[in-house]
Formats: sequence, structure tokens, C-alpha cells
Amino acid sequence: MSRDVRPLTARFPDTPVVAADLFVPATLDAAVDRIEVAYYLAHSMASDRRAAAALDRMAAANFAEAAARAGVQRVVYLSALGEDGGGPATHLASRHATGAELAAHDIPVTEFRAAMIIGSGSASFEMVRHLTERLPVMVTPRWVNTRCQPIGVGDVLAYLVDAVDHPEVDGIVEIGGPDILTPAEMMRRYARIRGLRRLIIPAPVRTPLASSYWVSLFSPVPSGIVRPFIDNLHDEVLVHDPGPARLFDIAPMTFDEALQRAIDRTDRRTVESTWFDSLDVPDRASLTSMRSLEGMIVERRQRLIQAPPQRVFTEVERIGGAAGWPYMNVLWRIRGLVDRLVGGVGMRLGRRDPERLRVGDALDFWRVEEIRRPGLLRLRAEMRVPGRAWLQYEVIPETDGSRLVQTAFFEPKGLPGLAYWYGLYPIHGLIFRGTVRVLGERASDRGSASSPHEGAAV
Repeated sequence: MSRDVRPLTARFPDTPVVAADLFVPATLDAAVDRIEVAYYLAHSMASDRRAAAALDRMAAANFAEAAARAGVQRVVYLSALGEDGGGPATHLASRHATGAELAAHDIPVTEFRAAMIIGSGSASFEMVRHLTERLPVMVTPRWVNTRCQPIGVGDVLAYLVDAVDHPEVDGIVEIGGPDILTPAEMMRRYARIRGLRRLIIPAPVRTPLASSYWVSLFSPVPSGIVRPFIDNLHDEVLVHDPGPARLFDIAPMTFDEALQRAIDRTDRRTVESTWFDSLDVPDRASLTSMRSLEGMIVERRQRLIQAPPQRVFTEVERIGGAAGWPYMNVLWRIRGLVDRLVGGVGMRLGRRDPERLRVGDALDFWRVEEIRRPGLLRLRAEMRVPGRAWLQYEVIPETDGSRLVQTAFFEPKGLPGLAYWYGLYPIHGLIFRGTVRVLGERASDRGSASSPHEGAAV
């Protein structure tokens, strides 16, 4: 079940996927119809913690009521490990209140509570990885020395799956790996595995707000997601009642094993999903509807390339991420920096895989809205702009090769949107023209471009 089914149907074409919204109760009956066990993995990340807590309770109540009507026999919920101590609006209290709301509707609920989950693509792993890789010397606040009990994502999945075969396990199940570590010790272990020398200097301050911005600065994880993680570390985050977890035949791997697996998958570029895959539900618009929107500005360029469509599309699919953008990458980076300064995502999201994209993937400050190999890639802008923007690439077979068509769509929002587009058009025009040229050169059999036939800007 998802509000946006396209990324899931593209990834799992043989799996039934239902479109539904936890905040629209009328959509939920179809999602729970004929379901015996439901996994509840939803969580609000609103910047206002009180608002997030209220949204979580509302979503859980809507879902539990629909599940009760449908005769769902069990709900399995993944929650957060720790003791409530920071008030009812904290991230941790909200997670626990969600479990209580699910259990208040006469359906058995198995609530797994976990601390840091270590796995390729997880936010916890990305924070540890980026801070350790990028900072040879760190002055760290007190929360970095708070003990917690991390667990590998593979073990979390094993518990979730085995819950189906253990209907007798009801209520709260605290799960954790065999190691009790501080975030500082986790970074030291990461450094040792990677062969890095790192110096961590403790400071006698907690500073959760400042720390969230500091972590966000050196990792791709936004401060709004980092802050709840830091807040959870106001006290030790440990398993206090291991009894229920022992009913499962699972021996969790060590932290080093989980960390090595995450590193290996990241290095091999076999990351299945990332924490930012579902940061935003795209406001999708088909090419037909985009063309029909009044006030849409369209800038199109095209080039004949002496290369087969598959080769051209391969070059298109590699744009962005660590490899950068084909032309004037420094200007893309500056645009990402400006976006971060005004509260946007910037270019820190990068991309999940350097070679292949799929619907719903983040790509720097874009989101893959549609991909059809080897003919179409459409990206939707997630940077802060006064309007809505898309960037599209089409590869059209030709008798002597391919035609690459690059189209920028912009739907301005009032006068600020028009001023933004036309004020930056000299730069945009330079980048768009250079990008289609360089992509053509890269894809050409001889490594050089054929004669360009560029279309006029509309």
C-alpha cells in the first residue's frame, strides 16, 4: 500500500499494490481487504513535533479502524526502542503512542522496538558513514557518548517476517544486536574497517538543535530527520526485557557484521532502497497534461547522434550523483548550495545507484517521475523554485543513429516564477545547450558529436 503506487509497481510488477492514504479513511478498506497480517511501517516526519505526533495518532486510528472492519487478525508494527522521558510530543513518545493507538481497536499488535538500524541505505548508516568519511577530526557533544544497542537491518526484517509464525507473541518486543555501543564507538569501528584514522574529541554539551544542523551539513540526512534521532539519545537506548525476543529463533549479527554488510552493498552498488526514497510523494503530471497546462514554459533542444538508442540512454541514465552533471557541474553544485541555504534539499541526496534509475529514485534535487528504457527519462524538481519544474530526456531511433531530445518544463507561480525563469535563462540556456551536446559526444561511436540540429527554444 502506498499513496504513490508507481515506484512500487515499477519495482515489483508481479505484486498487487493498492493506492491508499492513511489520512483518507475511505481509501483504506481496499488496502486491508482479505488481509490476515498487516505490517504498519508508516511514520510522520513533520518538522513540528506536536503536529507530527498528532498526525501519527490520526493515521494509526484510521488504519486500525479499517483493519478491524476488515477482520485483520494481527498488526505488526516497527517502533523505536527507548524510555519516554522528554514529554508527549517527542519523537519517541509519538512512536509509542502510535503502537498504543493501533492496539486500542481490538486487534492483536506485535510491536517491535529497535534502536539504530544498520543497513545499506538506512539513515543511521548514512550518518555514521558520511561523518566518519568526511571529518578526520570531530568535536562531539554529549549525545555521541550515549550507549545504545544497534541492530542490523537483516535481523529486523527476520523478526518482522517471523512474527507471522508466532501469533502467540503479543505486545512489545524489544530487539537489539549483541553489542552495546555509543555513536562515537560506531564511528571508530567504521573508521577501522575502512582503514581511516579519526580523532574524536568529546565536548561537555548536548546541543541537539545545533548538532542536527551539524550532522546535516556533513551528511545527506536533513536536520529534521537527524533531530529525532539525537533526541532519542537523551538516555541510554537499550533492551531491558529480552524475554519476548527469545521466543524467535533469531541470533542477531554483531555490529561489525552488520556494518561490513552495509559497506559491502554500498561499495558493490547493490543498495535496494534508501531512507530518502519516499521523502516526498510526487505530484505527478503526464507529458500530455503538462503540455495542456496553461502558462507552461517549454525549452527544448535536440541533437542527432551517431549511436544506437540504448547507448544514448545509458549516458542519460548516468547523470548526476557522484559522477556529476555532464556540463558545467560547478553551476549545478552552486545551485544545490543555494537551495540548501534557503531550506531545500540541495544536492546532498545524490542517487541510489550510479548506473540505473527507477521510478521514485532521488537524483540530487530531482525525483525520477517516469522512466521507459531506452526511450524516456523524466525528472521532477524538488529544489525550491517559485513554481513546478521538470527535466525530460527522450531518445528517438533514427535511420543513422538516434535523436536526443531534452525538454525543460516550467510552470511559474505568479510574477516571482516568471522573474526566476527569465532572469536565469541565460545560465539555463548555457547549461541545457551544453548538456545535450556532451551527452551526444559521450554516446557517439567515435567519442565525438555529430553535427547538431538544435531546436529553437519555445
